[in-house]
Amino acid sequence: MKKIIRKILREEFEYKQQLFDLLRSGDEDNIEMVKMISQGQGIDILELLIDYSKENPKPPYFKLLNHFDLSDGEIDYMLSKLLDDNLHQIDRYSNGNVKIFGEYGKVIYFEYSDGRWRKHDYDDNGNQIYNKNSGGFWEKYEYDENGNQIYRENSRGYWEKREYDKNGNEIYLERSDGKWFKREYDEYGNQIYYKSNW
Repeated sequence: MKKIIRKILREEFEYKQQLFDLLRSGDEDNIEMVKMISQGQGIDILELLIDYSKENPKPPYFKLLNHFDLSDGEIDYMLSKLLDDNLHQIDRYSNGNVKIFGEYGKVIYFEYSDGRWRKHDYDDNGNQIYNKNSGGFWEKYEYDENGNQIYRENSRGYWEKREYDKNGNEIYLERSDGKWFKREYDEYGNQIYYKSNW
């Protein structure tokens, strides 16, 4: 009995992987084939797309979804599963662009009508800590306990380090290109000292 169950599960897995391969190709004919096979086999296309997107989490999402006759509600449900239920609002524009908002009213995903995209991650205080786009460019950010950005780096090797005084005034900046500056402020917030190599 266990062997039969394992065989069924293996065949179902292999069958699903074949459909995933067709979707992954991005070819219009292959996507139409997935639609026909799903309809003929009674496969829930929404659940299939959710499973596919979990295995292939790389955007764009909407460029693929636009091939299927899904309601806005079904698309919202699918995206909430992919984005860990961190989906609060989806704005769809007449030019085909889509913007998704998460917690704090911040944009967590933006997709252009041509399939280009940007993703954003935030910490528990709503500060952006990471973003990445379809071209492979990314940026990371770090903050102190007061929400001041103390470090930033990107995929091109550029970085910045910053320091602040107890009043939140920026007193030091150092960059990967060797540039830096130092500042000092009096108790009233007036700058009283500045030095840099710029």
